[in-house]
Amino acid sequence: MNHQKILVLDYGSQVTQLIARRIREQNVYCEIHPGDVSPAFIREFGARGIILSGSHLSAYDADAIPVAPVVFELGVPVLGICYGMQAMARHFGGEVQGSDHREFGAATVRARGHTRLLDGIQDRQNDEGHGLLDVWMSHGDKVTRLPEGFKLMASTDSCPIAGMADEERGFYAVQFHPEVTHTKRGADILRRFVRDLAGCSGDWAMPGFIEEQVEAIRKQVGDKHVILGLSGGVDSSVAAALLHKAIGKQLTCVFVDHGLLRLGEAEQVMETFARHLGVNVIHVDATQDFMGKLAGVTDPEAKRKIIGKEFVEVFQREAGKIENARWLAQGTIYPDVIESAGAKTGKAKTIKSHHNVGGLPETLNLKLLEPLRDLFKDEVRKLGIALGLPHDMVYRHPFPGPGLGVRILGEVKQEFADLLRRADHIFTSELRNTRASVQDVAAGLATQEQVGNTWYELTSQAFAVFLPVKSVGVMGDGRTYEYVVALRAVQTQDFMTAHWAHLPHELLGRLSNRIINEVRGVNRVVYDISGKPPATIEWE
Repeated sequence: MNHQKILVLDYGSQVTQLIARRIREQNVYCEIHPGDVSPAFIREFGARGIILSGSHLSAYDADAIPVAPVVFELGVPVLGICYGMQAMARHFGGEVQGSDHREFGAATVRARGHTRLLDGIQDRQNDEGHGLLDVWMSHGDKVTRLPEGFKLMASTDSCPIAGMADEERGFYAVQFHPEVTHTKRGADILRRFVRDLAGCSGDWAMPGFIEEQVEAIRKQVGDKHVILGLSGGVDSSVAAALLHKAIGKQLTCVFVDHGLLRLGEAEQVMETFARHLGVNVIHVDATQDFMGKLAGVTDPEAKRKIIGKEFVEVFQREAGKIENARWLAQGTIYPDVIESAGAKTGKAKTIKSHHNVGGLPETLNLKLLEPLRDLFKDEVRKLGIALGLPHDMVYRHPFPGPGLGVRILGEVKQEFADLLRRADHIFTSELRNTRASVQDVAAGLATQEQVGNTWYELTSQAFAVFLPVKSVGVMGDGRTYEYVVALRAVQTQDFMTAHWAHLPHELLGRLSNRIINEVRGVNRVVYDISGKPPATIEWE
């Protein structure tokens, strides 16, 4: 790409992705790479500025990853965050020590030095005229002596050096995390760095991306055929739309219905792609195959592996019928790539591996095509809208690859899937049809700005879970002994942490009544009020 670029060097922080997301929000392109990439790579990347991430390590540990000297030799601005600040300080001769007072959570920072990075950026002022910033801290170490040439930029009561700068060379560092939403002016700080200090004009936008990718796909594929496993999820759907725009009839999508989809999902996928967009889609109903393999299996990981393996087998069988197929397209997105990468030394932690990153079954004899691998989820959604996909499809809540298989606790049975499908549909339908009201504002459930938005829009993810337990109930004059359904709705910025959604009681009551009355086999509905952490968003 010929865009102006920012390089983010990752030293193992669990929130490094957020740095890149905040920069992309400024229409500035950036990439994350492990902190121990080669000096040659750093030179050749052509960054306008470099950001050093946080880490789970201490900068003085024997196995800590030092900052490569080349970072400070390129003549571009550098911003160190948390560990990045400490590593920068040590590189230039400053001192870093463990602190008696660890800071994890909200803090107030005084902006001491009027540097270009923080000039005019503040939440309020104290009596001494210092600008105050409400920030998020997460550190047990701190810089105790400034390196030569650096001046104090910010401080807190327990961290006297909470920011430092060598403005002559363009080096800045902060102990707090501007990338998290808890730092209220964090986006402004990152914008100041990438726009004003690094001189990026903001030339990264979706229309340009479409043009670039269409040209790149055509050049890469040539006259060969591409097959895509279409799940109906956002990523694979947008990948299909982009590929269809680029190569038209050279694309065949294989839609494998494992019997664990949401209500009406198969019909929606076929309607959108085969009939509306004119994409060639092969619909394979493999419900019986999947249900047979899942019979008697209760362990969540075992269920995931069975579903994944069976999906590959069905897909391979169908792909073998397509002539001239040379490419397999996947909806891999940038977080998948980042989380699976880690560092070559192993010091920067790999968060988790992804099934669609790192290779293909050799038996496929296909080359890999990943047209979305440079995009974050919010960028994928914007791309989907730009390509003409329906808003409701592009902005649907996340749905796990194994589908309802991991929302049915214990053994997966056809009757359980049918029951859960109907309960889940009632839940999401009521959320879509119920709008936040002024009464919700008075009750503290919504803000004035959110009035009129649907509760589906105000929740980040919402779904029903089938519990393999029965409870006693009464319907009419008779005793019932039927199943329990749990409802789960969360609100989150990044899915790394989440709060349970405080839905209106009237809505919850209506949901319970509808599910019990309309879904035969359920006589009790419960609402999950667990946050993440300690719980996860999904139950399995």
